[in-house]
Amino acid sequence: MGIDVYEQIPVMESEKFLLREIEDDGDAEDLLKVYSDKDAVPLFNSDNCVNGFYYTSIEKMKDTIAFWKREYQSRYYVRWAIIDKNANCAIGTIELFNRRAKDYFNNCGLLRLDLRSDYEKQDAIENILGIIIPKTRDMFACEMIATKAVSIAQERIQALEYMGFCLSEEALIGYDGTKYNSYYVREV
Repeated sequence: MGIDVYEQIPVMESEKFLLREIEDDGDAEDLLKVYSDKDAVPLFNSDNCVNGFYYTSIEKMKDTIAFWKREYQSRYYVRWAIIDKNANCAIGTIELFNRRAKDYFNNCGLLRLDLRSDYEKQDAIENILGIIIPKTRDMFACEMIATKAVSIAQERIQALEYMGFCLSEEALIGYDGTKYNSYYVREV
């Protein structure tokens, strides 16, 4: 039996990075640097989201963190802060949930990875994903994991391919029928 990630957000780490619950005030300024990073935002996955992820005010960032926490309380998804242990700051977030749908991506751990652009490097991405992927099956009871990587995200694509992900020919069908592409998948 897996763990219930909706009772308590698990803390996970590698030598370089720590994944933990987002702290309301403590992480807002660091995360604003991520979500106001014009080089990073085009690489984020905002498929099926109510808005984009470009924020320029601390108030909007705090509102977004509060929204993420409400979504977690409703058991929709878990979103972790990604902490660079050497710099002692949040450099992004990672979201994961078991997607239930009537398309190819049913019973799939859908992962969103939002990183500050200076961390959008193959080795950092491999390190971060290497923390969470081995625990995905236990946390979310899914058979595969999928994440989006647009064509301009070359370092991300290289990291995903190195970790055994393949570009899916299947489209993810949004709640409103929109078809989304550029998803990479692998078994967990």
